[in-house]
Amino acid sequence: MKKVVFILLSLTLAQVAFCQAAYKTENGIHYHAEAGEYAAERCVLDFYYPTDVKDFPTVVWFHGGGLTSGNKSVPDGLKDSGLGVIAVNYRLLPKATVQQCIDDAAAAVAWAFKEVGKRGGSADKIFVAGHSAGGYLTDMIVLDKHWLEAYEIDADKIAGAFPYSAQKITHFNVREKMGIGPLQPLIDETAPLFHVRKLPMPMLVLSGDRELEMNGRYEEQAYFWRMMKLNGNENVFLYEFDGYNHSQMPFPAHNVVKRYIKAISGGEKLPVR
Repeated sequence: MKKVVFILLSLTLAQVAFCQAAYKTENGIHYHAEAGEYAAERCVLDFYYPTDVKDFPTVVWFHGGGLTSGNKSVPDGLKDSGLGVIAVNYRLLPKATVQQCIDDAAAAVAWAFKEVGKRGGSADKIFVAGHSAGGYLTDMIVLDKHWLEAYEIDADKIAGAFPYSAQKITHFNVREKMGIGPLQPLIDETAPLFHVRKLPMPMLVLSGDRELEMNGRYEEQAYFWRMMKLNGNENVFLYEFDGYNHSQMPFPAHNVVKRYIKAISGGEKLPVR
């Protein structure tokens, strides 16, 4: 693994990964209201998609915020790229449990599989991504298949997974509720590392600069990447964005993700690391 150094010129690469198109946004779609009053309030999504592209790829995007805060938004770096983007709100701690947060993420992905085709997208080109807590949710529903099985969706049908700067051990806000401090690691069944397995789809493990990231977050991701490789995953790639901290790293990461989506969607060879 080598560091990825981005300069101004690199930011111009992959800005338009797909054809230019006209776009529409459907706001405030309820996807999990049957899960209770709080779910009816929080479980809504926005769907931004091109209106004149057939079988477009779709990214289901989960926001960050430590599982305790944050709201849905379509990242600017993923707009105007021929992609559909589903921006998802989910229930939050402490009003919800971590299991309910993960369940909401699974319900949103299940909604995508069932609904994107009605709007011109392809159910064979659904990608899952998110930053920080959103990356954690991405990992959990991709790695632990039982979450999507509850919605009669096979997690292995996801076309690609892109967790941005995700917690790989038990989430720090879950550990805090257990009386465990932020510098004491734990791996239980709510940790992505607990569920490492061989995946049929590519995965990018995306991190900020190891010296600028949250508490050991890069090293968590590097260990996760190594365990995934040892589980036979040839198409799991680790990227470290030199000079970008936890909050800043999505900006360069979006360009890398778009390159991979283009290659995967077109059946092309994956970009060389």
